[in-house]
Parts: sequence; C-alpha cells; structure tokens
Amino acid sequence: MTALGASPAPEGMSTLASATALQRLQAPVRDKLDEVTEEMWRAVATDAPLVAQMSAHLMAMRGKMFRPTLVLLSSSVNDRSEKKAVPLAAAVELIHLATLVHDDAVDHSVLRRGMPTLNSLFNHQISVIMGDFLYSTALNLLVAVGNIAALRALTRASTEMTIGELRQLAGTKPLEFSEDDYFALIRAKTASLMSAACEIGSLCGASEHNEALARYGENLGMTFQITDDLIDYTEAASTVGKPTGIDLREHKVTLPLIAALGRMTPAAKKKVEQLFAAETPDDSSIGEVIAIVTETGGLEYARGVASSYAAEAERALESLPDTVARTALIESISYVMERHA
Repeated sequence: MTALGASPAPEGMSTLASATALQRLQAPVRDKLDEVTEEMWRAVATDAPLVAQMSAHLMAMRGKMFRPTLVLLSSSVNDRSEKKAVPLAAAVELIHLATLVHDDAVDHSVLRRGMPTLNSLFNHQISVIMGDFLYSTALNLLVAVGNIAALRALTRASTEMTIGELRQLAGTKPLEFSEDDYFALIRAKTASLMSAACEIGSLCGASEHNEALARYGENLGMTFQITDDLIDYTEAASTVGKPTGIDLREHKVTLPLIAALGRMTPAAKKKVEQLFAAETPDDSSIGEVIAIVTETGGLEYARGVASSYAAEAERALESLPDTVARTALIESISYVMERHA
C-alpha cells in the first residue's frame, strides 16, 4: 500500500491495477455485494415498461459499487454484521444512481461510464422523473428496514447533495469560485454520501464506532473528489492520448485551477479567462490551460490537500479493532488516492 503522505503518480494506476485493488478490498464482503445487487433489482422491479427499461439500463451501467462496499465494511469492523446492512447498502447505491441521473440531465451529458445516459436515450424530463423514482425507491427500502437513524443519515446526505448542486448552479462567475467554496461544494456533493454510507454501516454491528466511521467517510469522500478532479487534468483520453479536460470544457473550476490562479502571471490568467469566455473551448485552449495549471503548481497543491484528507481518514480508524474489515477500509484510502475514475 502506498504511504498516505506520498503523492500519487500523476497518471494514477492502470485500469487493471485499479480493478485488482478494488477486488482486493471488496473481497471480505463479495458475497454480500452480490446480495446488494439482487436487492436493488427487486427494489426497482415494476410492471411499467418504460421504468423497467430505464432501470435495466441503469443497472447495466452501475459503477464499482464502492459506496455499498463502505456500508458493508463499516458494518463488519467488529467481525459481525446484521442482515439489514444489505438493504441499507442498496438504498445508498440507489441514491447515488439518482444523483448521477439528475447530474446528467442538468449537464445534458450524453455518456456515463462509456454508455449512453438516460437523457440521451429518452429526454431530460423523463430522466429527472426517473431520478425521483430512484430516490423514492431508496426511501422505501429504508422504511422497510425500520431504522430511523439510517433514514435520518441518508435524508440528511440527500439534502446536503441537493443544496450543493443548487449552490453550484447559482454561481455566475466561476473564476471567483474560492477554495472555501470548493471545499463546501465537494463536502456536500460527494463527502456527505460517503460519510452517511459509513455511518449507516456502523448501525448494523458497530454502533460504538459510529462517529469514527462517519468521520472516516467524510474525509475519504473529500479525498475521492479532489483525486477525481485531478484525474480530469492528468488522465489521457484513450483516443487522443492527452488529458480530457472535461471540467474545463464545461467551465467548472476545481482545486487545481483555484490553486494555480493565485500564482499565475497576468498573461497566463488572461488565457484562462479567454477559455472560460469561449462557449465551446477547443482542444488547443484546453491543453494550454492544463499546461499552465501544471507548471504553476496547481496539481501538486491539490495532491497535497488530498493526501492530508487521506491521512485524516486513516486517523479516524485508529480506534477500531484490528479486523479484516478495518484493513480493507484502510486499503480503500489508497485505492481512492491512486485510482482511475
């Protein structure tokens, strides 16, 4: 495992290495993850043809099940886990899927994980309603379990994510987006759900570690999003062999750019302003700004901040017993720091 104080390599792990690392940390809960998938299928089952079609598409394009993994590992840190962890993990993943469906509709995205988004297959209105269906389905699972504390944690996270999205959409001058604004945004949009996932897991066999696991999840979520934003500057698109720069194309300001802006020459800052003034920035402008951010130290600064949050996440686990699940949670930190998205 890479030392948490060390910066990850700019290019991250290979796809194969990332998948292997994920499989290793998921190994202690592999069987239960399969049960989570089955629970999700049952939850979204309906005789409405359109909903069934969209549900099948979403289930085919679901991601790496990282958040359900956090629920299950957190529930197992005392080497025991209650059966209700499975439907609670399914509820967390359904809410995560709902946020992605809504984000794709808001951003008019056409691809997600290499597959067409719902809004590209149908339309934005249907996508929004499908996202609502996923939210309500997750709430049904929570109600069926009958755990008020879990319901409270997930509804709180859902509210934070919604407010975070509204704050992002309300921003009119992206280049005035501050570091504090950025941290508040990613804490709401990403870290809140990971924190809730770990907190909910603790309610299923490790309640005495509730606060520690919630704190771990929040810091892991901050690490996750900063690393994700770094990948946008460093990961080469398979077809063109250069950074994708999707955030810059969409005029989104993340930590690498925020850090670099305060150190740029006036001429360099002018190039950034020109990119953000262009409705559809070209590859040349994207590449130029990525080079400026890199040379100005924006990537190095963001890696350092991500490492600090990663170290906080590991410290949060110090009071937990030395179990297989705790080891997997620690490995999850390195996976987040080093992964490809």
